[in-house]
Amino acid sequence: MTEVHFHYSKQGALVDQCGALVSDLTEARDYAEQVVRLLIATPSQEDWRSWVLYVSDDLGEVILVVPFASLLGKPH
Repeated sequence: MTEVHFHYSKQGALVDQCGALVSDLTEARDYAEQVVRLLIATPSQEDWRSWVLYVSDDLGEVILVVPFASLLGKPH
């Protein structure tokens, strides 16, 4: 198991201090996409198109980047 952290960014950053344990990069990506989808689905006035989720390993190295826009779909 590897500990990963999920940091959200628009202009500043929201840092994940707790992290999560995942078995591999695929599980980290799936977890990251689930987190992004939950945030997008939460009713708010936030425009998520410019937000990005960075996944870093226990050494602080970014191992995955998930732009929220990649999961939003096309605007109508």
